[in-house]
This record gives sequence, C-alpha cells and structure tokens, in this order.
Amino acid sequence: QVQLVESGGGLVQDGGSLRLSCAVSGRTISSTDMCWFRQAPGKEREFVSAILRIRLSGGSIYYGDSVKGRFTISRDDVKNTVYLQISSLKPEDTAVYYCAAKATMGSIQSVSSYAYWGQGTQVTVSS
Repeated sequence: QVQLVESGGGLVQDGGSLRLSCAVSGRTISSTDMCWFRQAPGKEREFVSAILRIRLSGGSIYYGDSVKGRFTISRDDVKNTVYLQISSLKPEDTAVYYCAAKATMGSIQSVSSYAYWGQGTQVTVSS
C-alpha cells in the first residue's frame, strides 16, 4: 500500500519561508516521478514542482512558472522523502499543498497522471 504523508505547513508572514516534507511508504521515490501540487480555495489544483525518477529521467526537476526561483524541490532517497523548500512567500501562495506519486505516462503537470496523493498540508501567508 502506497502512502504519502505531508508535513511542514503553517502560517507565515509575507516574505517568509517553510520546508514541506512528503514521507513516502510502499514505493521507492528514486524510481518514481514525484510532484507537488497546490490548491487555493475556489481554484483548480495547480502544478508546483516535479522531481523525476533517476533511471531514464535522470532526476530532472521542473517548476511551475509562478514559483520558479522561489521554490526548490529535493529528495532524500535514504529517508524516502521528498521536500519542497518554499521561500519569498506571497499571500497568493496560500493553499493546501499536496504531494503526489506518478503512475502513468501522462504529463507531469496533469493531475490525472498521479495515482497516489497525500492528505495535504496547509500553507497560509499573511500580508
């Protein structure tokens, strides 16, 4: 059984930083395309960042346009955990952040490509 558990969210001031974690069990992250999405109230789930499997994809990293230069995705294969360092936060970054594991050949930016999801962690940025 695959389980993803996010943590690290919270309330932070404009310009602040947080590190989100996604602990994975039942699947080896080094051989899985892993991703972060976020969903703000009343909006669709939005692609944030992806870190691809090492084999065949070389661990390539991608970011959504709205977070480039501010967010950093990384992976600890020993702990089987994916991280998202989020910096220079803005009020518009307020959302529930979800970790997901890809299980299909679809686009890394497509919600439907991901078979496994965590419960989400709330990030709130105050102005």
